[in-house]
Amino acid sequence: MPLTPPSAHSSGDSRRPGRRHDREIFRLALPAFGALVAEPLFLLADHAIVGRLGTTALGALGVAGAALTTLVNLCVFLAYGTTAAVARQAGAGDLRRGVKLGVDGLWLAAAIGLVVIAAAWPLAPMIVDLFGASPALAADAVTYLRISLFGTPAMLIVLAGTGVLRGLADTVTPLVVSIGSFTLNALLNVWFVLGLGFGIAGSAWGTVLAQILGAVVYVAVVVRGARGHGASLRPDLAGIRAAGTAGVALVIRTASMRVALIAATVAATRMGDAQIAAHAIASQVWTLLAFVLDAIAIAGQAITGRSLGAGDVPATRAATRRMVFWGIWCGVACGVAVLAARPFVPGLFDADPAVAAALLAALWPVALLQPIAGVVFVLDGVLIGAGDRRYLAWASVWTTLAYLPAVLLVVVAGGGLAALWAVLGVWMLARLVTLGSRAYGTAWLVTGA
Repeated sequence: MPLTPPSAHSSGDSRRPGRRHDREIFRLALPAFGALVAEPLFLLADHAIVGRLGTTALGALGVAGAALTTLVNLCVFLAYGTTAAVARQAGAGDLRRGVKLGVDGLWLAAAIGLVVIAAAWPLAPMIVDLFGASPALAADAVTYLRISLFGTPAMLIVLAGTGVLRGLADTVTPLVVSIGSFTLNALLNVWFVLGLGFGIAGSAWGTVLAQILGAVVYVAVVVRGARGHGASLRPDLAGIRAAGTAGVALVIRTASMRVALIAATVAATRMGDAQIAAHAIASQVWTLLAFVLDAIAIAGQAITGRSLGAGDVPATRAATRRMVFWGIWCGVACGVAVLAARPFVPGLFDADPAVAAALLAALWPVALLQPIAGVVFVLDGVLIGAGDRRYLAWASVWTTLAYLPAVLLVVVAGGGLAALWAVLGVWMLARLVTLGSRAYGTAWLVTGA
């Protein structure tokens, strides 16, 4: 398929600007929603499958998953930075340059993936020990983490390829690839874990094979698009270096956010095996909801980058207001859905009574924080699309520093899992203040290519 974005004003209706922006937002957000929600849904399926192996295996998956997600999410700039850069070039009318930036992103992703394998493999036991897991749980976590590292280059290539397509306002192809690869992942995990009896290692291998297939598809799509627009496929060291340099601020942003989430996982681990097992499930529910809300943020990245690249500040402002509006209402809907599903969630994972009790308590704050999360994720996406990376980096550092003492207080006071999730509200409110005040100003509205 050709990598050609639609016109920035193809759906224009000057008489009803709100509806015009709504159509553009949902044209991008709905497929992005499908692609984003596919991952946590199938991760929940992984947890359900591994949960049949017992509480220790489920807790090990939670610990290893948190460590692996941290390693990969530090490189989320490959998607976010590429989306913003490609969208801005598309808005300025230079598709060849935009696609070339995407090709450089793929090369950078492959290189970083290989470095992660070499660095993290020998450190796997040390990484797991940082979570304070019990010996039996730690052994399973190291096994899962080490096998999963082989899928890191593929995961990062998928991130970069997704960024290219989103930047060109194509969120349908990532949806198709996500559904295919995650369906394969679920089927392989059932076969390897339950059919062949490979245990937690089987879950890891199934995920790795599915990730490789997804990466192959993205490479094929981007290569075809590069040839169609006359962009070189050769690695451009200057372009790769520029992409890496531009991503430093986003790495700081993501690292700060991961520190906050890891602190919660460490605190839950020290509460006991039942609490970390419940926390692992609650975290997957939170991730599922975050991806639902992040669909609008993905639209925000593409729309903001393109409109600022075209020099249209009023359109950027108007689209931001509409996305915040929809972020609030989607957050309310997510919160209501959690409350409705809450009594049935423990049964989906065959949780024992101790795990079920902790999980039911934690789902209350998970639900109540969703409207705030809806606004936070939208504004984060808008500022990423604007390329306001330096501010996002510093804001993330300060909000995490505001959150960590609250986590420490829960641990020192002997609070339970519900209290741990409740103090997540401190972090979300701090992010709301920093992102909202920035979006209200004008410093981020930089136009042109």
